Amino acid sequence: MAKRLSRLLLFGFVLLGIGGGYLLWQVDRWLDTPLALEAPLTYELAPGSNFIRVVNDLARQGVVDRPRWLRWYGRLSGQASRIKAGEYLFEPGVTPRGLLEAMVRGRVRQHALTIIEGWNFRQLMAAVNAHPALRHTLQGLDDAAIMARIGHPGEHPEGRFLPDTYHFPRGMTDADFLARAHAAMDRVLAEEWANRAPNLPLKTPYEALILASIVEKETGLASERSAIAGVFIRRLEKGMRLQTDPTVIYGMGDAYRGNIRKQDLLTDTPYNTYRRAGLPPTPIAMPGRDAIHATLHPDDSDNLYFVSRGDGSHHFSATLEEHNRAVIKYQLKGRRKPFSSYNPGS
Repeated sequence: MAKRLSRLLLFGFVLLGIGGGYLLWQVDRWLDTPLALEAPLTYELAPGSNFIRVVNDLARQGVVDRPRWLRWYGRLSGQASRIKAGEYLFEPGVTPRGLLEAMVRGRVRQHALTIIEGWNFRQLMAAVNAHPALRHTLQGLDDAAIMARIGHPGEHPEGRFLPDTYHFPRGMTDADFLARAHAAMDRVLAEEWANRAPNLPLKTPYEALILASIVEKETGLASERSAIAGVFIRRLEKGMRLQTDPTVIYGMGDAYRGNIRKQDLLTDTPYNTYRRAGLPPTPIAMPGRDAIHATLHPDDSDNLYFVSRGDGSHHFSATLEEHNRAVIKYQLKGRRKPFSSYNPGS
């Protein structure tokens, strides 16, 4: 009788072992089976969220078909207590194991905002204020207050933020975003300044930033950046006025209506490079790294003038006579382009 009972118990344990092993095999297989997602799912995991509630919530949404198995796996693996708050984007094909791993590693959804080369600070702030994933803490502040809030009090904001595409999680503050773009510009400007061409008429990295912003606004073709930079560098070396329209436009502010008149060229502002020698007091836009590099590595031609051909490219000239002929050739109906019909240095 005792032997028979022992055999029955042993057989039962074997069956339990086989059943348990089969269940574990099923669970492991399920953990690597894609969930029932037909479209990307954005899921907000709030701070302090309980793993069991998260799994149950995903089950109610029809994402997790075996919530008990995922809860067991989370607890037994020790991952249930390590999930991180944030906004997650789960794509079709994600598995239960991958879903949990993403929450444990904090692989939150990344949003993007691109700062465009040539934007001014007003355009940058409009884009920042309109972005739905940023937490807005700067709205209503003036430029000085914004710069103080991001840790740069007393600094003019124009040109200080590097054009690039930045990725960030939902909830990042607008101040942190700006601080990041500012730090990126500081880093790039320092690197480019350290490797600049010798004997440039630029005393500081900030002067390079100012001129790079002008090069950015004047350049229609990337291949012409160093040529345009070369014109401005040589004009500075010779004491000639830069005579560039984008600085005049910047100085006009809200008075600019899409066209520059003779009166505008005669109106003195700190940014009117037809009236004032040297660089304007601040950048006029956000220059990209390529514009900064070109400014610090200008071409070595003799050109002192350029005029638009009307197709985005420019005709470059070394003499005023050649420049005037180019103006006649390329400018239609008296429409004025950079340096046209003005005697540089006057």
